[in-house]
This record gives sequence, C-alpha cells and structure tokens, in this order.
Amino acid sequence: MSEKATVGVLIITLNEEKNLKNCLDSIQGWVNEIVILDSGSTDKTKFIAEQYPIKWFEDSNWPGFGIQRQKAQEKLSTDWVLALDADEIVTSKLKASILAAVKKNDQSNCYMINRLNNLFGKFIKHSGWSPDWIVRLYPRNKTNYNSDLVHEKVIIKKLNTSKLDGKLLHYTGETISSYLKKSSGYIDLWVNQNLHKKSSLTQAIIHAKSRFFKTYILKLGFLDGKHGFLIAIMASYHVFLRYTALALRKKEK
Repeated sequence: MSEKATVGVLIITLNEEKNLKNCLDSIQGWVNEIVILDSGSTDKTKFIAEQYPIKWFEDSNWPGFGIQRQKAQEKLSTDWVLALDADEIVTSKLKASILAAVKKNDQSNCYMINRLNNLFGKFIKHSGWSPDWIVRLYPRNKTNYNSDLVHEKVIIKKLNTSKLDGKLLHYTGETISSYLKKSSGYIDLWVNQNLHKKSSLTQAIIHAKSRFFKTYILKLGFLDGKHGFLIAIMASYHVFLRYTALALRKKEK
C-alpha cells in the first residue's frame, strides 16, 4: 500500500460473536486501522474483537444506524473509510481492488462494492438481492453516512462513483428465526423514519402483495428455488408489518 494513503475499517456491532471473527480475519494485515463501535453487546463480541489489533469503543445510547456510523467514523484517522458489517467477509479479489483504489488516492471518488448475500446457507443470485451494489469505500474527509435511522447510505452528492471488482460476502441469516428477528428489529426504526407517509390496513395489504409479486416474479425470485419463495414471503410479511405499524402509530396521534 502507498505510504501516502491509508484505509481504515468502520464496524458497528451488537452481539456479533457468531460473525465477527470471520469478518476481522478477512481484513487482517492489509488495513491501517480498525474501529469497532459497539452498542451494548452482552455476548463475547468484545472478547473476540480484542484478539485483533482494533480500537474498541462503546456507546449504548442507540441513535439509529446512520448516526452510529457517523460516530464510528469520527474515531478513524485514515485517508479512506471501508465500512463493513460484522457479518460480511472481504474476498481476496475485492481486497486487491480496494488496495488499488486506495493507492490511486482519488479523493473525488467513492467506490461501490457488490455484496453477495447468503441466506440459510445459500448465496442468492436473484430475488432483487443480486447484484447488490453499495457504496462502502470513500474518502474520510470528503463525506460520511447520512442520519437515517435504518437503510442508511453514504452521501455521494459531491463525489464520483466507481465500481470495484470482487465480492463482499454477506451472511445475513443462518435460520429463519434469526433472520426474522433481525428484520423485525428494523420495523420501529422504519416507522419513525417514514411518519410522513400515508398508511392503512388496506394499503398494508396492497404493498405486501406488490412486494411478493415484485420479488418472486419481476426480480426472478423463482430462480432461487425454495429460498426465493421464502424471501418473497418474508419480504411481503415485513412490508405488511411495517405499513400496519405505521397506520397504528398515525392512529395513536
């Protein structure tokens, strides 16, 4: 790596003992700094993290995903930020692409990475899950994450974007129960972020049916076999819950 450009990894965690080791193993020896901001883990997340050369911080006052990532970025001192989740693994081809981009040190650019999502032991190739291009590598002093409570994104208005070669492996759920638990945790955040939208039980049903059709038919979910069917069903279910929760919240007001 060029001495003139450095890259640091940003990770936010909560009870990630099952995933964190594989994530950290994939970035060992080639990044300059690793910052982990934990939001109150009660498992072995901290113990696992401290087996690596990381900087550990804790902040259990959860402000939402966007602001939590902003807080983590404040702890970094590198030229470039590589934002990862604890359940993601950097492949060797992606590593080479990241290092090549950092070596160029083009501060007017940020980089999109293609995630390959693994659900219930299978990599999903359709269902709207692939390709899954997201901005994850960007110059630290030029931009940051927005303040969205959930589905946060890097602000790229004043930057160009390029795509990197290689995949980021994302192990999003081992079991149906773990996946549903994680997805359900986003419902309140989504409602708080979308109070400006109209909703009713009828709209919840319409949105849910639409999501199933889009995921399973338009996005070729049927080509993912039973996994594609499950994804379409669960996506429909969570859309129904989100819009129902939004309608109830509005009724309370």
